[in-house]
Amino acid sequence: MTRPDLSLLFAAALAEDAQRSSAGASPPATATPPTPAMQERPGADRPHGAVAALIAELRASQAELESQNQMLRYSQAVAERASERFETLFASVPLALMVVDAHDIVVQANAMAHLSFQPSERDRPLTMLQPFVHPADLARVQQAFAQASELGHSEVKEVVFTIEGHPCITGDLHIARIEAAQEDEDTPAPVQFLCAVIDQGPLLAERRALQERNAQLHASEKRLAAVIDSALDAILCVDQEQRITVFNPTAAALFQCNADDALGSPLERFLPGAAQALAFSQLTTQAMLGEMTARTASGKELAVEVSISFERHATNETATVFARDLTGRKKAEAQRNELEAQLRESHKMQAVGTMAGGIAHDFNNILGAILGNVELAKADCAAAPDTPVSQTLRESLEEIDKAARRARDLVRQILTFSRNEPPQRAAVSLAEVAHDTERLLRVTLPPTIALHLQVSEQLPAVLGDATQIGQAVLNLCTNAVQALGSSRRGHVHVEAQRVQPEQRLRERLGLAAHTDYIALTVRDDGPGMDAATQARIFEPFFTTKPVGQGTGLGLAVVHGIMRTHGGSIAVQSSPGQGSCFTLYFPVADSAAAGVAGAGADNAAGGAAAASATSVAALPAPTPARAASTAARGHHVMYVDDDQALVFVVQRLLRRRGYEVSTFTDPQAALQALRAAPEKYDLLVTDYNMPGFSGVELLRATRQIRPALPVALASGYVSSEIEQAALAEGARALIHKPNDVQEFCATVARLLEAAH
Repeated sequence: MTRPDLSLLFAAALAEDAQRSSAGASPPATATPPTPAMQERPGADRPHGAVAALIAELRASQAELESQNQMLRYSQAVAERASERFETLFASVPLALMVVDAHDIVVQANAMAHLSFQPSERDRPLTMLQPFVHPADLARVQQAFAQASELGHSEVKEVVFTIEGHPCITGDLHIARIEAAQEDEDTPAPVQFLCAVIDQGPLLAERRALQERNAQLHASEKRLAAVIDSALDAILCVDQEQRITVFNPTAAALFQCNADDALGSPLERFLPGAAQALAFSQLTTQAMLGEMTARTASGKELAVEVSISFERHATNETATVFARDLTGRKKAEAQRNELEAQLRESHKMQAVGTMAGGIAHDFNNILGAILGNVELAKADCAAAPDTPVSQTLRESLEEIDKAARRARDLVRQILTFSRNEPPQRAAVSLAEVAHDTERLLRVTLPPTIALHLQVSEQLPAVLGDATQIGQAVLNLCTNAVQALGSSRRGHVHVEAQRVQPEQRLRERLGLAAHTDYIALTVRDDGPGMDAATQARIFEPFFTTKPVGQGTGLGLAVVHGIMRTHGGSIAVQSSPGQGSCFTLYFPVADSAAAGVAGAGADNAAGGAAAASATSVAALPAPTPARAASTAARGHHVMYVDDDQALVFVVQRLLRRRGYEVSTFTDPQAALQALRAAPEKYDLLVTDYNMPGFSGVELLRATRQIRPALPVALASGYVSSEIEQAALAEGARALIHKPNDVQEFCATVARLLEAAH
């Protein structure tokens, strides 16, 4: 800027000063020094007076204007730089920023706003804000703008902005009122709003995920609590100080203590041994402690199986104790061991019975030979002159005959023990059986022993064989009397009552379920038995009596009788406390008794009736007819694998005038029969022969000569054997050993019936 030329003003000022000088006035105190322009004009006069003051004032104004211009230029530069910074910040801030006027028109928007609300060129342009707001949030947004217009700012949380073809934006809308520049003083300044949209989508997604995780955690905690509460094992959680923090219902039932009382208690209150194992928490995460002894709240001890799980946390350590009650398992194991022992005993008794049956079969043949030879010897003595020697021989033969018959009865007891098939059953009154046994016992009962019988006549009947039941009761009473002995005083009690055994007793004794039983008890106050003796009392030939005073078959026979009657026998005894034997017979109601009676009649009717028509119902031969029968010389074929018995039978029949052909080999007998079928009038064969049974020989004989009468002989005739023999056409069944006279009479009846 060039300085103005003020020389004319200075010249005017000098002329005025000259006039004042001529008038005697002094010049102003402050005179402006000459300017360079004045100095350039040496001929000009310097201004003074009013002109000089005016010049000075103008110069001051000029300097002030220059300073103001500099300030304006600086302010303009600062404003321009601030505007540039605002524009840069507005454009680059990572938020959707928009300037919206009062009519919802977007005046200005940054790139983030365009990118958020207009992702592509085909989308709706960002000219207005509220069309993007979801209808459900539109009222809140409008209310927020009204509030910002009054208060200057407002905020709306979680507003949903919809963009066609793109995911919605969920964010917080912050609104601030701003004043625009006023163009005219008479018109009010337009209202504008600075809007910022903070996208809360990631935060909301994270919050929803956190809520879902919390819900899952809560559900997991509920499931864990349900699992703990419904677990069959006792679960106890303890803290680092071994204080119980969790006590599930199973633990409350096992330790007989409610949870409120148990929480906070030390673990050793219930599991003393497990508390010591918590010291190993640094070595392992799990520990199986096995069987331990626990204590209930009342101090009762019980067996449990314990395992521990250790959990390590950031601040402390906890442990979970699992305790499983072993009471039921131990009871089941004891019951299983008892059943296994019972099964082993049953198998042993079955094996012994089978062995006894086999021995009895062979012994029957020996007894048959003995009895036959005794009869022959007695006949020889009877034919000899009556001398002291013959008299002595007859006495000896009588003693041999008695001993052989006692042996025969013993063999029958063995066979009774060894039989597995049920006997012919009928309705039997235990009261009558007990009274009959009482009459038999009182004859030989020592005076120092008292017999007490308490059996009601009103007891229902049982299904069974009266003879075998009586034998069982008699054997028990005899054992009780012999246990007391004749030198000491004692009592024998026989009682009977109707009972329903408990489930455990039914399982132990093998009794049927839902069935009533008559329990017949024989009890004495004798010396009793120890456990070792009780384990063997039912074994055949086992006895505690001195040699020669017992056979060891009494209780074995009772065991066999009860087995065949569908019952069982229980024993209770201890040294010095006496013994108690209880027989359990199934009750027979009227219908069952009728069916049993009919079944017995049918079974016996089919077998015994056929046997009766073949043997028993045949008329006994008169002496004349017997002599004529013998005179005719009937030919009898006898087959048995025992040579001694064959020899005796041959001698017996030949003495009675029969022609006898004997065989020890059934195949040889069958060949002889094929060679001369009409030669023989009767076939008598043993049932049990090695390689070829009597029934097979009977079947082959029927094919060769159907009309030939056949009789089967056996020392062990069961119902199955009898039915099979009669079904094949046998005319008679002969029990061995038998009386010689009875055997010969049966042969005579069969021959007479055939002719």
